[in-house]
Amino acid sequence: MATTTFDSLIQHVQKRVSLTEAELAEMLSYFSVKNIKKKQFIIQPDFVARHRNYIVEGAFRAYVIDEKGEERTIQFAIEDWWISDYNSYIYQQPATMFVLALEDSVVLRIDHDQEQRLKAANHKFETFFRIMAERSSAFMQRRIISNLTQSAEERYTDFLEKYPLVAQRLPQYALASYLGMTTEFLSKIRNNKVRRKS
Repeated sequence: MATTTFDSLIQHVQKRVSLTEAELAEMLSYFSVKNIKKKQFIIQPDFVARHRNYIVEGAFRAYVIDEKGEERTIQFAIEDWWISDYNSYIYQQPATMFVLALEDSVVLRIDHDQEQRLKAANHKFETFFRIMAERSSAFMQRRIISNLTQSAEERYTDFLEKYPLVAQRLPQYALASYLGMTTEFLSKIRNNKVRRKS
């Protein structure tokens, strides 16, 4: 069962819960491989998000469009991260976000009903998904606090320090949107940093 496509997910799971080979094989059997082309949407508003997606290769961006028609980036995800419209996925109600592939990508996905069966089958599986939910909740809290307490330049510097590989792969407009600033303001911050280094 454990082909190369599943290797990163196996490592990801085993870091968080200890599974036997049989338990691991059972868990992986609930996931399917999906190839996604660059600029392809995997979630769109008004459609229910049926899957939770683990990224094997590639990069994704989740965003909403505000009343002025401007895009507001909610989340990025690259290899070894997860992405979905979680409110839609958890409650099985229409999505409010777009989730778009920024690169040709490969994901392992599990649908909502399968996840419920998996968690009911073994408490270790439930523990794994609980750990993910806790970490996601803590991350979102840190992001909210950052947006409320840090300057734009501090948010940018913090992002670069924590996610240097992500920053290199993101379109500038998408990163600016995530950090709550215009593309022009982000360019100004970057130019100021370059000048200070020289």
